[in-house]
Amino acid sequence: MGTQYNAPDGWAGVVDGAGRGALEGVRIADFSRVLAGPYATMLLADLGADVVKVERPGIGDDTRAWHPPADHDGTSTYFLSVNRNKRSVVLDLTTEAGLEQARSLAAESDVLVENFRPGTMERLGLGHQELRARHPELIYCSISGFGSGAGAAIPGYDLLVQAVGGLMSVTGDVHGEPVKAGVALVDVITGLHASLGILAALRHRDATGEGQLVEVNLLGSLLSAMVNQASAFAVAGVVPGRMGNAHPSIAPYETFPTADRPLALAVGTDRQFAALAELVGDPGLALDDRFRTNADRVAHRAELRDILVKRLSAAGADHWSDVLLAAGVPAGPVNSLDDAFAFARQLGLPGIVDIPAVPADGEEGRPSRQVAHPIALSQTPARYRLPPPRLGQHTAEILHGPSGEPDPASA
Repeated sequence: MGTQYNAPDGWAGVVDGAGRGALEGVRIADFSRVLAGPYATMLLADLGADVVKVERPGIGDDTRAWHPPADHDGTSTYFLSVNRNKRSVVLDLTTEAGLEQARSLAAESDVLVENFRPGTMERLGLGHQELRARHPELIYCSISGFGSGAGAAIPGYDLLVQAVGGLMSVTGDVHGEPVKAGVALVDVITGLHASLGILAALRHRDATGEGQLVEVNLLGSLLSAMVNQASAFAVAGVVPGRMGNAHPSIAPYETFPTADRPLALAVGTDRQFAALAELVGDPGLALDDRFRTNADRVAHRAELRDILVKRLSAAGADHWSDVLLAAGVPAGPVNSLDDAFAFARQLGLPGIVDIPAVPADGEEGRPSRQVAHPIALSQTPARYRLPPPRLGQHTAEILHGPSGEPDPASA
């Protein structure tokens, strides 16, 4: 049955396990590369979809060359992070033979995902309109940086979108330079939106038999993900700025120095603030007219911060986290990534899973250590069937069938 990892509230993941995934029977032709598209297709692969990753001869996905860091055999950890549970096929889309193989793959697929610059797939004869005419049930997902209209020629890089899309304007110290998020957050959000759109389109096709075009772009995804900040502008005309780790509408809701390392406080209610005041040894804070309500605390944020900095300097972040959490006050140290994974283990969450080597096309295969899938499904949990593939590892299997001999239908 494979190795099963269980955690509270029904989280489960199965390594190399038998059983049906929620998306079993769905084939995805994945022409995407780098992050947004591969992240979307990996999430769907974890849930049972058969994802065929189309790669360029000799080069493959751009992220194969993005190292250091790399694993023991030199493969980029960036590539490994978003390509498990996929099979890799090498197709040369500069040749008619490669294009014909790509069309055959699309014909055999339920979903096609691509993130080329708008217009590229059309020039190759693999655009939505052409494929839809042949396969009206196909779901075609296009991911772009700035849409297929006036922004089609703008390169879709995450850093660029964080800059022009406003995220950097609200990230960083109030007196410092705008800074990007520590990961390619816009790509990740766009990948989530792509996977959601694909699932909605599959539901529609189940009901009607009709495929459709799903389009997502990095800028639109970021503007949606700006949520309260974007709403402040859309509704009230407020243009937010950088506030460091503080929150525009809640206080105290930021990081504070302690005797050793920073502590995050996320105090969202008056009750929580009263408990905080008691535990830091100044219960009168909750009765102070400057701090009675959240609105009062936001108005006097700087004064409140000065008081809390002095109080919290008496002990370390772990001490404050323990006593505050015990009293129902949201608090925690600013962890490094190794501390974060240790914290997940402490809570009974798997965090990291190991996928055993799976041979293909005569190659020995390799094991892979992976970050666990984040979605809990009680009946159809995520399954870790395949480690990220070597370039072209499954080409013969996909083009010629399990025997490796040419299929007369596709020869």
